[in-house]
Amino acid sequence: MKYIDSVTRAGRSLKNAKARTILTALAIAVGAFTLTLALAAGTGARQYADRLIQSNIDPQSVIVAKDKALFGEGGGPNGGMKEYSTNTTQFGGRDFKTLTDTDLQHITDTPGVASVSPMYLVNAQYFAFEGIKTKYTADVSAYDPSVRAETAAGTIPELGTQIGDTDIIVPQSFIEKLGKQPADMIGKTVTLHLQKALTQPSQSEIEAAFATGGTQAVQDLLKVESKDVTFTIVAVSAKSSTSFSASSALFIAQSAAKDLSDYITKGTDQYHKYITASVKVKSDATPSVIKDDLQKRDLVARTARDVQDVLFTIVTIIQSIVIVFGLLALIASVFGIINTQYISVLERTREIGLMKALGMRGRHVRRLFQLEAAWIGMLGGLIGSLLALIVGVAINPWLSGIMSIGENRILVFELLPTIGLIALLVIIAMVAGWFPARKAAKLDPIEALRTE
Repeated sequence: MKYIDSVTRAGRSLKNAKARTILTALAIAVGAFTLTLALAAGTGARQYADRLIQSNIDPQSVIVAKDKALFGEGGGPNGGMKEYSTNTTQFGGRDFKTLTDTDLQHITDTPGVASVSPMYLVNAQYFAFEGIKTKYTADVSAYDPSVRAETAAGTIPELGTQIGDTDIIVPQSFIEKLGKQPADMIGKTVTLHLQKALTQPSQSEIEAAFATGGTQAVQDLLKVESKDVTFTIVAVSAKSSTSFSASSALFIAQSAAKDLSDYITKGTDQYHKYITASVKVKSDATPSVIKDDLQKRDLVARTARDVQDVLFTIVTIIQSIVIVFGLLALIASVFGIINTQYISVLERTREIGLMKALGMRGRHVRRLFQLEAAWIGMLGGLIGSLLALIVGVAINPWLSGIMSIGENRILVFELLPTIGLIALLVIIAMVAGWFPARKAAKLDPIEALRTE
């Protein structure tokens, strides 16, 4: 019997048991549905991550730090009692090792490095919004032009461009806490109240001041210097689970952050100490090579490619979990195919005996039943994939909304992976149908014809 004839006959045989065929195919469709959505989610997430990185992170930039904890390494939050060190500073309620001017000079001297911009921290005593009496505290940091945040309102300069000296970027979460709309805050001002760090005078200095000027001189010596600096809100950074920039800090220009940080820390052990530094790599140099050179100097470095790898790892883990559920559904459907085909063999025992008595070989009988299983697998795959496509197209806008990714789609269906999945389901179905097909091929024609 020709192969095409076997395919046609297998299809006709399934029509005689439509209900059983459809139910078995639906069992496969459950797995196909889950796997198709998993593939689409993985493709969509990777494409979105690629676009996000290309448009929001300078590929020629490298972020450098002294503390591995900044990049999620070296353990959890470092709270509790710790040994004091002049080479640490606090950010986000945690202490971190800091870079020094010596470290920055070493980085600058590294071949292939074009420029180095340290991250200045401004420990403002408090800040206040225009027209709001309540005072707040938060981290204030220099804006990094190599990482561009998404905005809920206002405008952020193009990648690589610094914001203005009097500009400030406020997180969306801050605006929501005020009960305001992001667009309403554009153009409003934020005033930072800065208090110069007090250098504790020695006992001899206090005694000398008292001797020359009395109590007033001592008060003047211990007086804390402070000032207010006002910035204008130019943008509200969007609250997004995929944001690459801090969502809990105010951002001001690099030059402004430097001046304010120097004002606060001058004369203290925190003067010219930096959490991180942004390194601009020359166009003819490779960021990964610069990263390796810096790490040899006991520094921690991350490139745009590292950020991409982290995102892809997260996507792969989530996708793998979904795929496992899909495979469990397929395993259940395999037993359904075996059961269906065994029942079919029992019901068609006389038919099988007649076919073999008329000269059909055992291998042709086996092929016929395996092809029936293949039809079931293909039907289930088509149903599951089509349902996944319909559901995916319907829920894509909703998913984009709750994930705050704009017009991007998290479920992206591609033709080749879907065809490959259906082909795999056909193969699995044929393997599952091999045991019943083998039983049919080994039936004795005489005994089969005697079966009632």
